[in-house]
Amino acid sequence: MLTTQDIRIVKSTVPLLEEGGSAITEHFYQRLFSHNPELKDIFNMNNQHTGKQQVALFEAILAYAKNIDNLAVLKHAVERIAQKHTSLHIQPAHYDVVGLHLIETFRELLPEQFTPDVETAWSHAYGVLADIFINREEELYQSRADEKGGWRGKRAFGLVAKTQESDLVTSFTFEAMDNKPVLIHKVGQYLGIEIDADDFINSEIRQYSLSDKPNGKSYRISVKRELGNKPGVISNYLHDHLQIGDIVDLHPPAGDFFFVDRKAPVVLVSAGVGITPMQAMLEHKAEISYPHPVHYLHACENNAQHSFVQRTAQLCVENGWQHTTWYNNEEVIGDLNIKTGFIDFSSEALPLATGDFYLCGPVGFMQYAKKSLESLGVDEERIHYEVFGPHASL
Repeated sequence: MLTTQDIRIVKSTVPLLEEGGSAITEHFYQRLFSHNPELKDIFNMNNQHTGKQQVALFEAILAYAKNIDNLAVLKHAVERIAQKHTSLHIQPAHYDVVGLHLIETFRELLPEQFTPDVETAWSHAYGVLADIFINREEELYQSRADEKGGWRGKRAFGLVAKTQESDLVTSFTFEAMDNKPVLIHKVGQYLGIEIDADDFINSEIRQYSLSDKPNGKSYRISVKRELGNKPGVISNYLHDHLQIGDIVDLHPPAGDFFFVDRKAPVVLVSAGVGITPMQAMLEHKAEISYPHPVHYLHACENNAQHSFVQRTAQLCVENGWQHTTWYNNEEVIGDLNIKTGFIDFSSEALPLATGDFYLCGPVGFMQYAKKSLESLGVDEERIHYEVFGPHASL
């Protein structure tokens, strides 16, 4: 339990945190991996190299310090992070290690300001936050283990199908090696996939959205090959090396972004590989003959990078749903469902007052989409989104 003094002292350190910025979390991670290199098997080291993880952690620490007297406002962020932690199989002992290095980071970077009273307050504050995560994550672990087809930790799965969906995206379908049923996921959730290849420096865990409706037998993920200056270690390994019959370890489906049936129209909005959870939602709605209007809006570079193009059109035509795709750098003549440029929400007959809007794609795209929809009168509470990678808010 936090005392009034703990709360006052932690909030008083907010200016110090803001002044230190992400340099605090950069120091923290350097210290963490220096003393506990085994944790490199859990963290996405690519996000370390790009700085995304450091920024995400700093923003989380700052938000906690600012709202320590009103933790209810952090409920959504806590749930999203706890879900992600379960896909990494984070355990209570990990919190002890992280807490130690966080406190020592403060001590090393702020030797004058980090007085005994500040240390006591932050130690109490961290303990409270750790308990919140530990308790919620245990609930998630246990509930998934108790459900039909559920499990806890890693489970061996074999690759049974590999399908190229576009120039950069390939689908991978897995079935459990024990031939037992698998947990029914909520459409929109993701899987944690763990691979320990001979040429990897560390064991690697990544999360990929499930791109098909649940069937109790198999899981399908659709993975974009990440190129550029820092190519994706796992995405390129999956594309280039994983073959039918190969075995991987999967963690149970997780994530707080999923379709909730509110008996209302639904608008699915995606860009790039953000199409994957939307495809699962679309397949699910077709299976249950969803009785309300569905609008499917997607943006990508061009036809070569347009995943699930035929399947999407088929489902929408069969069910009488509206679907429009915008190509950023390609013009298509004769297809009224494909336009050129950025998504223009005002050009579509959308259920702005009654619909639920699900967004997935690059953060910049979703910020644009959310702002555009709100300017058209969509309530923020009816806009739901998924961010790939470290937690971020729009």
